[in-house]
Amino acid sequence: MDGMTKVGDKYSVGGVLMDRPFKIRRLGHFGYNVYKMDEAMHFYKNLLGFRITDTLDFARVRPDPKVFEGISAVGYFTTHGTDHHSFVLFPKHALDRMASGSAGGHKTNAEVTTNQITWQVGTLREVGEGIDYFKSIGINPGRIGRDVPGSNWHSYPSDPEGHTNEIYYGIEQIGWNLQAKPPGVRKRGFHDKPELPQISEYQEIEAFKAEGMDMNAGYRDVEKGPFKYDVGGIMLPRPFKVIKIGPVRLFIDDMEKALAFYTKVMGLRITEEVVYDGHRCVFLRCNTEHHSLALYPKALRAKLGLSPHTSCMSFGNQVGDYQQLRDAVDFLKAEGATIKYLPPELFPGIDYSAFAVDPDGHLIQLYYYMEQLGWDAKVRSKEQRRKVDNAKWPLAVDAMSDSYDGETLLGPLG
Repeated sequence: MDGMTKVGDKYSVGGVLMDRPFKIRRLGHFGYNVYKMDEAMHFYKNLLGFRITDTLDFARVRPDPKVFEGISAVGYFTTHGTDHHSFVLFPKHALDRMASGSAGGHKTNAEVTTNQITWQVGTLREVGEGIDYFKSIGINPGRIGRDVPGSNWHSYPSDPEGHTNEIYYGIEQIGWNLQAKPPGVRKRGFHDKPELPQISEYQEIEAFKAEGMDMNAGYRDVEKGPFKYDVGGIMLPRPFKVIKIGPVRLFIDDMEKALAFYTKVMGLRITEEVVYDGHRCVFLRCNTEHHSLALYPKALRAKLGLSPHTSCMSFGNQVGDYQQLRDAVDFLKAEGATIKYLPPELFPGIDYSAFAVDPDGHLIQLYYYMEQLGWDAKVRSKEQRRKVDNAKWPLAVDAMSDSYDGETLLGPLG
């Protein structure tokens, strides 16, 4: 069915009437554009544990040797779980030389080092109707179609300050053998709005097999170890496991325009607002988590002593429990990583948290718990929340009513 399914001033999303023709279910993946790629790969792969699932050579996307002369143009797709990718690293030197410096096809500004903030919707129809919806309200849907590697169908709108967002349906799942799909499947990539219905991925794979494609030719990462840490009874190469990504925190010039985009266009909901040192900070969610996106005035960046090269305050990595958080901080310090602590007032809904600094100066927020909201969307009061003293973390913490709620990775830790 082409066009949007509308009932009065509402849109039917799977038979449920909503304000737009899609519903974001979760933050699916995220990425940075970095200058220090080798150091970044060590940081994210060897220290944080993201596993490479595929590579993308931008020199092959744009085969003009003069554009990328003297630099590497290879980007990396990585994951913490079974999604083909949950975190992407692209080479900023290469992107700076291209006509568009973003994954979504938009021209961006120098301070935007996020290559994508990616939101998963429930169906392919939502992506197709979302493209029409963006156009109908004057929003450029950006690059559309289906990405390979990864197999996710998408549209890439940009927020008013140049941060590329994405809504997508489906993503390749990587199972027990840790192997991605073979390169030959990339011929099922698309650069247009998909006609509906499409064949299922099961049918697609069976068709490739019938053609004689080698289904074992995909990328497979090898973990070197050593596997010496007992994490919940499983031996792993590091004393923690990332189980969930997000939230994303952005520094913003125009708060009202950014809020209009993320609430009215994308459909995120405001959970809470705080005033820190006279600055309004806003926290938004797409599901039951307290927030999956946070917006801060750019004037706070210098006051917090953070890198002026990026508009991203931090990218969140949730680990499995409080003990893993403590162990992660000790492990990263021992490996030479810089750890920062920021005022807890800047991230309500999270208690104990530390920030590791990547080689380019981006912050990676490490935490173990996020407050969950119920049907009435009410948050805890300041008095009900745990008091945090960053100078002295306890050996253990008391349970909250929503401890271990909202987590997603329940498969093997490694």
